[in-house]
Amino acid sequence: MKEQEQIDLINQIINKNKGSLKPLSKNFIFWGLLISLMSLVHYYFPGIIQSTKYSSLLFWTITPVLGMIFTVYLNIKAREKQGYTTYIGRALKIIWGVFNIAWLLIVVKSLMQHQTPVWDILFLLGIVLVMSGFLVRSNAILFGGGICVLTVILESSPLLLEPLLVNAWVCFFGMFIPGIIIYYSKKDV
Repeated sequence: MKEQEQIDLINQIINKNKGSLKPLSKNFIFWGLLISLMSLVHYYFPGIIQSTKYSSLLFWTITPVLGMIFTVYLNIKAREKQGYTTYIGRALKIIWGVFNIAWLLIVVKSLMQHQTPVWDILFLLGIVLVMSGFLVRSNAILFGGGICVLTVILESSPLLLEPLLVNAWVCFFGMFIPGIIIYYSKKDV
């Protein structure tokens, strides 16, 4: 194989992998919208969400768990349609699986300590987004992760930030917008 043929083959593989980011982008769009909407509903209708001692906890665990089941199902279908799994795809699956377990542990910890889990979850989300952005070489995802981490740093500032509104803002700009950017990006770069 000649040098130019090798370069062309490498470019084809890179472009094919960039095109396979569409399923990942759908996850970002779904989760960015879901968590943003949940945060806004909780903020604007606290009487409904906090009607009993555990209703808020149920709202913030059952809805995301149902979302996880839904996205796992869609991701399995997408992998079956694709017919193969890349090393990057496998690494992303592991990273986000660990995120889900850590998310559940943070919720339990915050329940036991009677604290909001928002800041811990946003920090975890930011780190996982940054790792994902580096893996798939996406500046949009890196930017989303950076927004999450910087927001958590701002939380310690003298500004009084409302956790639910911050959560809505960060998930929208940190996940939904990068998901839209990836979804509509060209395959051939």
